[in-house]
Amino acid sequence: MKMSVEANLKKLFSLEGKVVLMTGAAGGIGAELSKGMAGAGASMCNCDISEKGLKELSDAITSEGGTARSYIMNVTDRQSIRVSVDAVIAEFGRLDVLVNVAGINKREGFLDVLEETYDRIMDINLKSVFLVTQAVVPHMMTRRAGSIINIGSHNATAMLGGCSVYGATKSGVVALTRSMAIEWAEWGIRANAISPGHIVTPLTQVTWDHPTRGDYLRERIAMRRPGKPEEILGLAVLLASDASSYMTGANYVLDGGCLAGGAPWDFDSEFHFKKQE
Repeated sequence: MKMSVEANLKKLFSLEGKVVLMTGAAGGIGAELSKGMAGAGASMCNCDISEKGLKELSDAITSEGGTARSYIMNVTDRQSIRVSVDAVIAEFGRLDVLVNVAGINKREGFLDVLEETYDRIMDINLKSVFLVTQAVVPHMMTRRAGSIINIGSHNATAMLGGCSVYGATKSGVVALTRSMAIEWAEWGIRANAISPGHIVTPLTQVTWDHPTRGDYLRERIAMRRPGKPEEILGLAVLLASDASSYMTGANYVLDGGCLAGGAPWDFDSEFHFKKQE
């Protein structure tokens, strides 16, 4: 019998039959992950505060034959979270994957951060992961299976100036991920974090267009370019699929070689080739 590459890949990585709840789904990274996971067969339950963004996302997915539902969710409000989670369970009867994407940032110096700014970033980036996961996991426990994917950040490890509170929240997200993995492994629930490096989105485009900051970042990335939201998708599909059945409690960095050391300095080698003009 001839080996079927398509069948083997589908068996490993297909998300068919899986119900995925994603927060921050209408954002730059969330929307690309949602569309990509729907393309892999998942039923996407997209949660966000933006009704307009959710409609655009749902239209994009359903126009390609995918399954998507929209839920207005305030990730800082426990009641709003529970209403959305209950609605998902009422319609689909299960929750297989949770992707915590919702997050914000305000770039300003440590001494410039107001207490209300600190609280808002903490609530959306970190407390929401805690609250949403608390609401979802009991439903995973009933089936003794589930995968949680939390979006961390390069700033959980290597800090940029003006990102103190954001970096603290993402370090907390990675720590929460490890706790989830340890506490719920016996229930068949896995938890992992994806920490993207410097990704270009509508919100970060201003940084890449800046007269000094864009060059600063490129010099610190081995690939010398920003990442694209869709380049996070492969890892997200892997962690959501059964192909990652023995992967839990880890933080996976996806940064174009930034933490590895960035772009190299000039060094001697017999194997340097001249770049094509």
